[in-house]
Amino acid sequence: MTKRVLALLLALPASVAACGGDDTPPPPACDVDETYNPPIVASNFVTGVNNPFFPLVPGTTWRYMEGANTVDVTVTTDTKVILGVTCIVVRDTVRAGTEVIEDTFDWYAQDSMGSVWYFGEDTTEFAGGMPTTKEGSWEGGVDGAKPGIIIPGMPMVGQSYRQEYYACHAEDMGEILTLDASVTVPLGMYTGCIQTRDTTPLHPDAEENKWYCSGLGIVLSVDLATDEREELISMTP
Repeated sequence: MTKRVLALLLALPASVAACGGDDTPPPPACDVDETYNPPIVASNFVTGVNNPFFPLVPGTTWRYMEGANTVDVTVTTDTKVILGVTCIVVRDTVRAGTEVIEDTFDWYAQDSMGSVWYFGEDTTEFAGGMPTTKEGSWEGGVDGAKPGIIIPGMPMVGQSYRQEYYACHAEDMGEILTLDASVTVPLGMYTGCIQTRDTTPLHPDAEENKWYCSGLGIVLSVDLATDEREELISMTP
């Protein structure tokens, strides 16, 4: 439900300069994977998202601590149709104290095999209450962007998958490390969790581990370069 660590790294000026603006085709130096073309057939998707490791029940709110910032992730009652698929809209708001510094609307849908797909996001960063950038926003089917999988329906150790694909802007990858991880966060101690490794070819030094626990979703994200932790502190209802 949160992809901020890699997204913030990709927002650095160097990466923006290397890949061009949102309306500019990727330059030759930016590799484009022409082979990635996941078949998106609306009839293969189900209503709602009930994968136990990424459940999206409308009205649910997760609160995380990320350093001094708080992160609230809420499953809204809104939907958005993308590539013919009805996606659930999830709002992800980051605050420094009481000031909103990032506000994102993510779009998810689940296929008939239980895999949860990520269809894009509309994200805005703020400074002093004013919007500063929408870098990182993308939508499946727009400007060549394609959905990816956030969590597979039948995960296997060693399995790797694209989480998103908007060439030179959003290229996060996931890998299943273990299906039986234990993890402790302020909300509690959990076992039988899926641990993943997230990377992106757009920033080879970026690496993040996530822990997905049944009935909860993501409970912990750790930036392996900085040891920065985003920990679940509450979940309602």
